[in-house]
Amino acid sequence: METKQIIRIYSFIIFPLLIFLLIPGVKNSFQSNHFLWLYILLFSCIISNITTPVVRAIAARFNVVDKPGGRKIHSNATPLMGGAAIYTAFAITIIHNDVYSLELKGVAIGATIVFIMGLIDDIKSLPAALKLAVQIIATFIMIRCGVVADFLPNTWWGYLFEIMITMLWVLGITNSLNFFDGMDGLATGLTIVSSLFIGLLAIQSGQQYLMYLSIALLGSSLGFLPYNLRYKQTASIFLGDGGSTFMGFMLAGLTVMGGWGAKEPIKAYAMPVLILGIFIFDMLYTTVTRIKNKRISNFREWLSFTGKDHLHHRLEMLGFSRKQTVFFILFIAATLGLGALVLRNGNTLDALLLSLQGVLIYMVIVTLMIRKKNTNNKI
Repeated sequence: METKQIIRIYSFIIFPLLIFLLIPGVKNSFQSNHFLWLYILLFSCIISNITTPVVRAIAARFNVVDKPGGRKIHSNATPLMGGAAIYTAFAITIIHNDVYSLELKGVAIGATIVFIMGLIDDIKSLPAALKLAVQIIATFIMIRCGVVADFLPNTWWGYLFEIMITMLWVLGITNSLNFFDGMDGLATGLTIVSSLFIGLLAIQSGQQYLMYLSIALLGSSLGFLPYNLRYKQTASIFLGDGGSTFMGFMLAGLTVMGGWGAKEPIKAYAMPVLILGIFIFDMLYTTVTRIKNKRISNFREWLSFTGKDHLHHRLEMLGFSRKQTVFFILFIAATLGLGALVLRNGNTLDALLLSLQGVLIYMVIVTLMIRKKNTNNKI
């Protein structure tokens, strides 16, 4: 897109719309008509879209760029720190709407700590163990604010196991989304799809604070997407670790924060698993294959190992173009997200059937990848 066209879009659409949203009384009008979610979506999207070019210029000015080479598949040095634009838009949206709860603060504070550590890592590479330690601290802060899995008996051992499960869930999703940040628009697109379904479920179930966070994350990611996934062009800016870990932590925290129906625990936990199932699958599959192929033998090696064996890499090996790979993965995530949306009014049997459907979908993908590998070996 030419510079003149961009200026026209900002002058005649984006800036006037932002000014309109900032007019006193407009937000209250949206809220009184039960469209506060739309206000949050528009506001966060615009702030993110405006902030991204500024962050990109700062990253380029200080040479905070991702250079090609090694396991990286891009061919040009590309500015990092895109996550700073998303975080800024998200934070401004939450502060502007002036809504706070203890759980919301827990998720937001934990995600902020993870973002700052990731941003530092973008500027100066940090040890994987240090980043994991900071993520653990951030998760403990979130747990202390009451955001913890709640499905075991109210005993000391029940609470201890709930903390452990919450910790594994948050750390797993956070780092899995970071691993998906390997193709233009993939991590951002997955965040959009996941936060969309979390937001829809929050609106349906009347969970106001969960709606605020998920829709703000959705809008912030949407505003960034045009710079990260471009038609016939490569990305002009990457998320960086700051962005991908922030978004992963947010998604993991939101699904724990949500009240999915304690009376039917299988149904309650099937919904977030379906929404974020793509991350679980990739983490499990890559771990199993690395152990099987003796690429890793202990936790330290697992923590520091990097390679082109994630789902998007394997799909590209099947013959998909990079954009086809991105949209195929987003299609899978959306398909399972629809299942979670249907499950909102379902029962335990529905949860089991939809979970089985998800497993079968992943089995089809695994079968295709194994068949391709065997074919290559014969050749």
